[in-house]
Amino acid sequence: MAITLTEAAARHVTKFLARRGKGVGVRLGVKTTGCSGLAYKLEYADEVAPEDMVFEDQGVKVLIDPKSLAYLDGTELDFVREGLNEGFKFRNPQEKDRCGCGESFRV
Repeated sequence: MAITLTEAAARHVTKFLARRGKGVGVRLGVKTTGCSGLAYKLEYADEVAPEDMVFEDQGVKVLIDPKSLAYLDGTELDFVREGLNEGFKFRNPQEKDRCGCGESFRV
């Protein structure tokens, strides 16, 4: 079981946490929503909860609740710039389909 980050994602998270002045890493999860069933949740984490699974890659901690891990195992988190837009991109080997708007996925 593993969650990884690209160099760009690790650099972005590290820079943002330093600017924020607090935080232990990022919390990654899934929620039920959208036309395909699941959507990614990503937020900065200020503390590690007792139930969190903790992965560390390139000096960045990624916290995941046990229920989400089944849907996220093997995911690589990237940070990309496409034209004027920038944001996190999820490369999830378990993702079988994505809705047309790109907001949700199914496994």
